[in-house]
Amino acid sequence: VQLQASGGGLVQAGGSLRLSCLASGTTLSWYFMGWFRQAPGKEREFVAAISWAGTSTEYVDSVKGRFTISRDNAKNTMYLQMNSLKPEDTAVYYCAADRTKFRQSSEQGGIDYWGKGTLVTVSS
Repeated sequence: VQLQASGGGLVQAGGSLRLSCLASGTTLSWYFMGWFRQAPGKEREFVAAISWAGTSTEYVDSVKGRFTISRDNAKNTMYLQMNSLKPEDTAVYYCAADRTKFRQSSEQGGIDYWGKGTLVTVSS
């Protein structure tokens, strides 16, 4: 399983970006999916997760109402729509996949597959 995240870039505060995560070598619908991020000097943190069919989602409080996670299993792709971006959203964003459900409270070391990350920079 390979995950390729894309869509990062430089954006002004208040702007929007959409990240994509393309899965190859597998069928996306087999996997629970999520986004994580790591800001400079900080630990990697959970951002959002989505169930296999996309019927259930979870977000960290800091992005609720601004970010939307979605997936298109037919395209083997997961998305993160990020609106009203803030400088504190600046981070490398990683997509992740696992056959079993994971949540914000889950141990990240137990998640099977990770993409290489895409950098999001929000200027003030």
